[in-house]
Parts: sequence; structure tokens; C-alpha cells
Amino acid sequence: MQKDYECLFCVVDLHAITVFQDPKELKNNTYEIVASYLASGINQDESIIFNQSKVSFHAELAWVLSCVCRIGWLNRMTQFKEKAGKDKEKASAGLYTYPILMASDILLYKATHVPVGNDQKQHLELTRDIAQKFNNDFNVDNFFPLPEPFIDHDISRIMSLRDGMSKMSKSDLSDYSRINLQDDKDLIIKKIKKSKTADTLMPSSLDEVNKFPEINNLLNIFTGVTDKNKNELINFYKGLNFSGFKSDLADAIVDKISPIGNEIRRLMDDKKYLDNVLSIGNEKAKLKASKTMSEIYDIIGFINT
Repeated sequence: MQKDYECLFCVVDLHAITVFQDPKELKNNTYEIVASYLASGINQDESIIFNQSKVSFHAELAWVLSCVCRIGWLNRMTQFKEKAGKDKEKASAGLYTYPILMASDILLYKATHVPVGNDQKQHLELTRDIAQKFNNDFNVDNFFPLPEPFIDHDISRIMSLRDGMSKMSKSDLSDYSRINLQDDKDLIIKKIKKSKTADTLMPSSLDEVNKFPEINNLLNIFTGVTDKNKNELINFYKGLNFSGFKSDLADAIVDKISPIGNEIRRLMDDKKYLDNVLSIGNEKAKLKASKTMSEIYDIIGFINT
């Protein structure tokens, strides 16, 4: 995307604290995300890399948009219900209003496209509703563009290696449910070898594959780390047991992930460099955000001198 668009990559540390975070871990995780961005190929000279908490306009705009957003819209957000669980009365207010802060992250830079997985598409639809209502309320046509989702449909949601119906997540108790960017070769091979499939041979068609969520998930991962499409993989492995398929998949993941993991580890040993990346990115983001925020304050009638 950075070759075709002016991109901003935000480390969302404000979002992180919707559930309690150990302060030392939060700081380390912020550095790790920056290192992961860089190691994955994001160029700080072409794109803006910054952390959310250093650009206070995110929180300021979130309050303004909270006064635009309707309670009923938030009540429809399925992710809050999933994350809060049965005892939602004990969930933080931040977890409930999280989608408004996400809308602020997007609209503050008048973003036109947002890379999201399917699980975040509902939040982007809420962002569009908030933007449209703001434009209508203050009679400012197209002040906020209505952002479009940027989704890779083959890998829009990577599922757990242990349960093809659950999203792959760092919060899962089992480390064998996921591939971490810093996993070494042996661990990746072990995780894929132990990943769940089905008591069957590789199906011979896409329709058959769709009946087995774990198999479908592994095929999605395979397409994500290679230039092969799903039908091509099905035709190659159809009728075979999964040992060879898993071995090839593990090798493909190792080829893609290992160089990234090595670079993350190298960058994490150079916090001074990561601080410099953030410092430059934070200032660039603040410059863009301050212009938008000044326009917003004029629109809603705040004294803005």
C-alpha cells in the first residue's frame, strides 16, 4: 500500500489499555510493534510510523465523535459482546467506546482506505456512519470522506491453529494456536505439525474444503505466505494425507517469517533507533492531525485562536 498511497501506521497503545496492561510490557510491546512494522518492510521514509498516545488529537477527536455517535450504534457492536463476555458490567467503559476512538484514528487523517480484517469491518461501517452524521449535522459535505475497507479476501481473517472457528490471537492461552513473528524455525515446524486438520485426506475441491474450517484456514495461510492460490494448492495436494502438506506449509512460513523475526530481534536491541523512528513519525502525524483538528473546532463553533 505504501507504494500507492500516503500511509500512516499507528501503534494503538491507547486502545491497548481498554484491558489492564502491565506498564513495562506495554512499553516493550509498543517497541515490538514498531520493530515489526519496520522488519515487515514498512519504510519510514515513505510512510508515517507513530504511536497513538503521543498524538493527543486522537483522544480529543474521540470526545467530539462521542457526541456525534449514537448509543444504539455502539450497542450493535458485536466485538464488545464477544470480548466483554457474560459479565459485561465489569468491562471497562473504554472497551465499550473503543470503536469511537478507532473512528477518531481514521477520520483525524481523513483516511480514504483502511486495511482491516473481516472482524473489524463493522467498526469501519460505524466510522462511516459517524463521518456521515458529522457532515450532515454541520452541513459540511464531504469534510470527512467515507473510508473504504482495504481487505485481502483470501486472508482477511486468520484463524487459530487449534480451532478453525476462532480468530488467531495473542490472548489465546495456548501458544500452539498461533504463529508469532519471532518464533524460530523449529517451533514453527512443530506448531504446524500439531495444527488441527480433519480425519480425512485433502479434499479435491474448494466446496469440500469449505466444510473443514481448519483445513481451509491452513490453505489461507499457505496462500498468504506464497504466490500460490487456493485452487492450485488443492489440486496439488488433493487425495493426500496432510503430513507432506504441513511440511511444505511450515517451510513456506519459515521462509517468510524467519527473516522478519531476525530483524525484529536486531531492532529490539536498538531502542535508540526505534525512539528516533517514533519521534520523527509522531511529529509528522501531529502536523497532519493538528490541521484537521483546527478545521473541526471551527466547524463545531469552538473559539480557535
